[in-house]
Amino acid sequence: MLKSGAVRVLGTMSGTSLDGVDAAVIETDGVTIKAFGDSGYRRYSAEERAVLRAALGRWPDEPGVAEAAALVEEAHAELMAGFSDVALAGFHGQTLAHDPQGRGTHQAGNGAVLAEALGLPVVWDFRSADVALGGQGAPLAPAYHFALAKWIGAEAPVAFLNLGGVGNLTWVDPRKPGPEAEGALLAFDTGPANAPLDDLMQARRGVGFDEGGVLAATGEVSEPVIERFAEHRYFFKMPPKSLDRNDFSNLDAAVAELPDADAAATLTAAVAVAVMRGAEHFPAPVERLLVTGGGRKNPVMMAMIAEGMSCPVDAVEEVGLDGDMLEAQAFAYLAVRVARGLPTSFPSTTGVGAAVGGGEISYPGETG
Repeated sequence: MLKSGAVRVLGTMSGTSLDGVDAAVIETDGVTIKAFGDSGYRRYSAEERAVLRAALGRWPDEPGVAEAAALVEEAHAELMAGFSDVALAGFHGQTLAHDPQGRGTHQAGNGAVLAEALGLPVVWDFRSADVALGGQGAPLAPAYHFALAKWIGAEAPVAFLNLGGVGNLTWVDPRKPGPEAEGALLAFDTGPANAPLDDLMQARRGVGFDEGGVLAATGEVSEPVIERFAEHRYFFKMPPKSLDRNDFSNLDAAVAELPDADAAATLTAAVAVAVMRGAEHFPAPVERLLVTGGGRKNPVMMAMIAEGMSCPVDAVEEVGLDGDMLEAQAFAYLAVRVARGLPTSFPSTTGVGAAVGGGEISYPGETG
């Protein structure tokens, strides 16, 4: 049992960009944010990324999955062992497959293994309960985004944009009393973000990403590709809605014949178009779009997004937040909510029928 009041909790995230593991400590009671603590990062090696990439799209017991899960557990344990004086940990695992209307959702890694390795209660498997009750199982950070909007003192609707492998938006009305209140949140995946561009850079240039948007800056956007992309059926679906990393794989084929720089520019422009399409679903205009995730460090991507939005577009650092660690912090926050029986997803964020609390808690010394 957690003591009452705020506790120090460690959260982790290994995203669809497959770059590595983030870990961050926050102090929270599961409702408000009291303080931010230490953070850390453990990069995946090229060999480790290859193991994870080979398991993408696969489900438990399929080839390569056990190896990927063991790698995820080992990398997380290695990083998490460097933190002390925490009451609880939140472990997201590595998403390998996401098919909420079909086989469900699959995050590799067993929280019980980490609980035993760390001697610490670990909350994990955050998405399955939501999917089992008809939700998309994603995105899950919106409850934390609501708390952040309160923390930064927002007094009108704002939006958080996460540019990881896949992009997602959270529209927040901080004037509401809590994330479960009607009209407090709307959240959904926008479309591809860094994943197609990172894959292109790895395949053509042997590097993990377009650092600083340097390659895209020298290319020309293929308007025919972007026009076709903008008409993708996903953009016409009403939110909440979610994506798998490979749902826009046709975009890779669409740029296959383009020169490297033009392909990079086109994939970068696609990110911006997806965000603009997403903003069309906002219940009310926002006073600011706050960007987190690796994409915020790409000035070309940020400029393209800003050009298409009617509000200021800023990295979350502009309001005192850490864009590298926000997702890890979110799973620390959600871990406390799970431990205290508070909901972690809502009809307006995942499409689930009613507000639900997901997550399983594993304790050191448990057997079976």
